[in-house]
This record gives sequence, structure tokens and C-alpha cells, in this order.
Amino acid sequence: MRWWLAVASLWLVVALTIPDTQARNLRKDGEIRHGKRKRSGQGHGEARAGSSRPVKIRLVPGPTVPVEPGTNQGHTLFLQPYRNIQEQHSSYNVIPDPDLSLDLSGDSPVPSDPSQPVTPLTQEEIRRIIWREEEEHREEEERLRKKDEARKKRRKERKEQEEKQRKIVEERRRKEQEALRLQVEKEEAEWRRQIEEMKRQEDELRRLEEEDRKQKEAAEREAREKERKLEEKRRRQEEILREELLALAEEEEEEHQEEVWLRGDVFQMLPKEPEEPEEPDLIPAPIPRPPAATEEELYEVEAVEEEREEEWEEREVEVGPNRGGLPPGCDISDVTVTCENAKLIHFPPLSIPELKSLSLEGNNISSIPAGAFNGIPNLEWINLKKNKLTSAGIDARAFKGLKMLSRLYLDGNLLEAVPSALPPSLQELKISENKLRRIDENSFRDMSNLVILELEGNLLSEGNVDPLGFTPLIQLSYLRLGRNHFRTIPQGLPPSLLELYLENNLIEEISETVFNQTRNLNVVSLRHNRLDETRIAPMAWINHRNIESIDLSNNQLYLVPSYLPRSLVHLVLVGNNIERIPGYVFAHMDPGLEYLYLSYNKLDGEGIEPESFFGSYHSMVELCLDHNQLLAVPSGINEMTNVHFIRLNNNRIRSIRDESICDPNHSGDSTLVALRLENNYIDPQKVSPSAFSCVRASSSVVLKPQQAERRSPHKPKH
Repeated sequence: MRWWLAVASLWLVVALTIPDTQARNLRKDGEIRHGKRKRSGQGHGEARAGSSRPVKIRLVPGPTVPVEPGTNQGHTLFLQPYRNIQEQHSSYNVIPDPDLSLDLSGDSPVPSDPSQPVTPLTQEEIRRIIWREEEEHREEEERLRKKDEARKKRRKERKEQEEKQRKIVEERRRKEQEALRLQVEKEEAEWRRQIEEMKRQEDELRRLEEEDRKQKEAAEREAREKERKLEEKRRRQEEILREELLALAEEEEEEHQEEVWLRGDVFQMLPKEPEEPEEPDLIPAPIPRPPAATEEELYEVEAVEEEREEEWEEREVEVGPNRGGLPPGCDISDVTVTCENAKLIHFPPLSIPELKSLSLEGNNISSIPAGAFNGIPNLEWINLKKNKLTSAGIDARAFKGLKMLSRLYLDGNLLEAVPSALPPSLQELKISENKLRRIDENSFRDMSNLVILELEGNLLSEGNVDPLGFTPLIQLSYLRLGRNHFRTIPQGLPPSLLELYLENNLIEEISETVFNQTRNLNVVSLRHNRLDETRIAPMAWINHRNIESIDLSNNQLYLVPSYLPRSLVHLVLVGNNIERIPGYVFAHMDPGLEYLYLSYNKLDGEGIEPESFFGSYHSMVELCLDHNQLLAVPSGINEMTNVHFIRLNNNRIRSIRDESICDPNHSGDSTLVALRLENNYIDPQKVSPSAFSCVRASSSVVLKPQQAERRSPHKPKH
């Protein structure tokens, strides 16, 4: 019996040594397999749940160990030698029980003879083995937990790094925006300063002109007063001379009468017819001139006499038969002569120096000679519209002497080129509806004061307009080039330009650099051209800070164009083929779009996204979506807090949801003044009164008339 106890003790030592080594190997293999199962999502439920349970194993001994019947109950442990049986320090292998839930057999050999005797271990030994396995299992769970914590820590650090990077980027973007804002404010301040300087100069010029006018009036009054005094002095001297002559004549008559009486009394001669006495030579002496005046007084007297002569001539012009050469059919009023539709063939030879305005519109004048304006050199406005003037018929020196001319209208003639030698004082020039074929480098030479230029309805194109042609126009603000033959926007536009009109051309694209020099541009009109959204360069005008109004109506657009100017306020897209408003297309605008006109397009229920109006919710004032194919009120309209006017008439809208126009959560004062929904398919009886709760007056909602819904011929009527 002692011998068996010694053998059992030896086996126990071997069993505690060998399985420990094999368990380590099995644990490594198990970790690999467990990791694979965990990554693929096929691990044991116990591993996923983090719980542990006892491992069922058995140690199978060699054949020399007897096994008592009935000892293999519950979860037992058996040992099996697989080396030399005669050796006392045999090695053992762990053999899995068929009911075990965990495979720990590995590649160990399993005895083929199931009848070999086995020796059971005690409960204390089994508990120690199970406790060791559980301890290893807990260590494994602790390692995995630490690994998860390390992974979470790395993820947290990565998020913190990304957040820090995002904050750095946002800070950099904020600084750039702040720098841009400061630059814009600086440019605006500089622009305002220039405007104020110009206003100040204009006020100073007006003040100087007013002072000059007052000085001239004072000088004229003084001259008239001096002339009146001289005239009174001359009249007094003439009265004195006349009185002296009368006194002298009376004295001579008295002397003659005295001689007659004396002759008769002394001689007492017979009376006879007395001879008529010779009357004394009473030819009046020449009127004496006033005392010698100074040169200044003589000059003032001459000026007054000239002014009187001019007034007399003007009076003759107004009432006399010649009227300063004014032909029949012409009228004169103050300093304006009007000869409209007077059937004139030649330029009238006028001689009215004080004339300021001359209108010869609607005649048949074909030429202007060199001295046509010699008699009217102070003209400020000339209207020669709707005549038959040609470039060859206008003398090169015709307008040269007009130093005060500021407005010249030549619309509706036959000119092929801009007239030469136009006065530098010109501020407004109109040559529309002619046959202009070229703009060269010298067309506007010395016209640095020109502000308004209209060249519509001619034969101009990018091929016959020199890029240097507009260079002299350093103050040009308003340019009209509509109804020509441009395929692209002309190059060389003046930097001072504020408004550009190019409607009714053949423009197909907007290049990236065409507006680089016109940084002050405020209004651009390109309606009735051939533009589509793919031919507008992304950087053409997005960074412009002054463009507030763009008119792209009646082009070939299928989408609302992206990359519109940031400063845009007024956008007209009427009469295109627009089917969709992309999301966030207005999001970059500052302060935001206020007027959007999309009438007469092809917008339907899918063409407007929830984010289409993003960026304009607080700025939109007028929105026109009439004459489209909308099936419902577009989303986003109820979020517009500043809208005044909405047009949704002439669509296919069938119902009005309560919150589609008025946001029930909006607590501020309503701004909606007018809402038009007529000519849809809406039944007014089915519209809830709360649907229009944000409209200021119920009379401002137009719901009638509505269209009758078209029924299919195969659809039965209900």
C-alpha cells in the first residue's frame, strides 16, 4: 500500500509539472486562436461576456495504474504516461473529456485503448489545478483589458490631436477672415474717403462758382449804378446848357424890341412895311461832354453799353424777324433751343452766344461743318438723335470749340466710328443705334471726364474693340454695350466702372480674369445671351466684394450657378431652363442674398433640396418662384425670417401644409406682406387658417383663381 502511495505522489509531482508547461504552450496557441476568433466575431460567448467558468480536463495515467470503479464522477483529472513506462518520472499529457467546452488537447497523443486503468486525483488537487487555470484566465482578461484601455487611450489622444488641429485650422481661418475683413473695411474706408473728398471738391467748386457768380452780379450791379450816376450827371449838364441857351435867346429878343421902339420915337417917320429883320444865328452849341473820366470808369461804361447791346440783340432774337438765325419750326425758351422734327436738312447757322442747350432730334441733318457752333460756343447739352449723320459728314474740328459741353447725344444715326476731337469736358456720350464697327486706341482720347458711355445697337465685337480703347476713361462709371455681337466680355474695361450692361449679345463664357481690373463693379447685366453654368469660371467673380446685382435672365442655365459673388444681394435668373437649386449654393454670401427671381423656369418637386436656401434664411426679402412646375411649397421658406414678398403662382401645388410657409416655433414679429398662390391646383376650402398665420394681412394672400385639376380620360370620376 505504501508503494502505491509513493507512486501516486510521484505521479502528482509529474502531473503538476508537465501540465504547467503544456498549459503555457496551449495558452499561447489559445491566445492566437482567441484573437482570430475575436477579430472575426466568432469567439466564445464566455469570452465576449468577460465571464469565466471551470475548465473540464482529465489526466490519463499509464496502464500500470489501477482504476477503481465509480471514481470518475463529475469533473475529474487523469494522467497518462507516454514515454518509458519503467521510468518513475514519466511525462503525462492532458486529454480532453468529450463533454468539455474548451479543447486543450493540442497535438498530444491519445491512447487507443480505453480500458487502461486510471487513478483519480483528490478534490484539493483538482481545485488547485482549476484555480491555476482560472488565475491564468484572469491574467489573460487583465491583459486584454489593459490592451483595450491602451487602444482607447490612443484613440482619445488621436481625437485630442485632431481637435487641436481643427482648432488651429479654425483659428487660422478666423485670422484670415479677420484680415480679409480688415482689408475690406480699409478699402471701404478709403473708398468713402475718396467719395467724401470728391464731394468736398465738388462742394468747393460749387462754392467757388457761387462766389464767382455773386462777384459778377455785384460787379454788374456796381457798373449799372455807375452808369446811372453818369447818366444823371449828363442829364443835369444838358439841362443847365439848355437853360443857358434859352436865357441867351430871350436877351437877344429883348434887345431887338428896344431898338424898334427907339427908332420910331426919335425920327417919327411915316410907317412903311418894315423889313423883316434877319434872325440871329441861333444854332445851338455842341453839347459839352462830362468831365474826363478815369480809364476804369470808361471800361465799365463800355461794358454796360455792350451788355445793353446784347440785351437788345436778344430782344431782337425773341421778337424780331431773324431771331438769331433760328429757322422755322424751332422754339427758344430762356437758354434752350428746340428744333425737333422740324424737317431740317442742314445744321442751322445759329448766333446766340448765351445758348446752353440745343435739341435737333428727328431731322434729316447729314453733316456738321467746322464752324457750326461758332455762334453758340457756350453749349452744355446737344441732342442730335435720329438724324442721318455719317462719320464722313462730321468735320474733325466741329466740336473743338465747345469748352463747356458736358452731354452729347448721337443715337440713331449712321456713324461708323466715334467722332474725333470731342471736347475733354464731356461727361455723357450716347452713340447707340448706329453702325459703329471699331473702337481703337484713340477713340476716346483726352476724354478723362467721361462718366456715362452708351454704345448699344452697333456692330461691335471682341475682335474690333481694342483692349486699350477704354484706357483714357479713368472716371467711367456706367457702360452700356447691349445689342452688339460680343461672344465674350470685352477686355480692358476701366477700373473705375460701377455698372456694366451687355444684354442681347452672343456671350457664351465668362473667363477667370475678365473682372480682375474692375474691382469696384457693382451691377452686371448679361441677360439674353448664351451662357450656361459650365462656362462660368469658378474664380470669375466669387471674391468680388462690391458686386451686388447680377442679371442672367434668358440664358441657357440648367442649374443656379455656383461660385456667385460673396457680396451678391440681387440675383435675376428669369426665363432659363433651371431644374435644380443645388444645396448650399448661397451659403458663402455675406451679408446674404435678398432678392431672388427664378420665375419661368423648370423647377419641380425634386429640384429644390432642404439646403437649397441655406445662407439666405435671415436675409431673403423677395422670392419669386412663379411659373415653374412645383408640386408643393419648397422646404426652407418657413425658415425665412425677413421675407416680405413670395410668388408661388402658376405652379402645380395641390395642398398647403400648416408649417410649410409659417414656422409655428417662430416667436418674432412677422415680416411677410404679400403671398401669391393663384393658378395652382389648391382647394381653398382645405387650407387651414393657421397656414397663413405669419402673413400680416389676410387680404395679402392671393388664392384665387385656381386651375381645375386635369383628369385622365381612363380615370373614373368620384
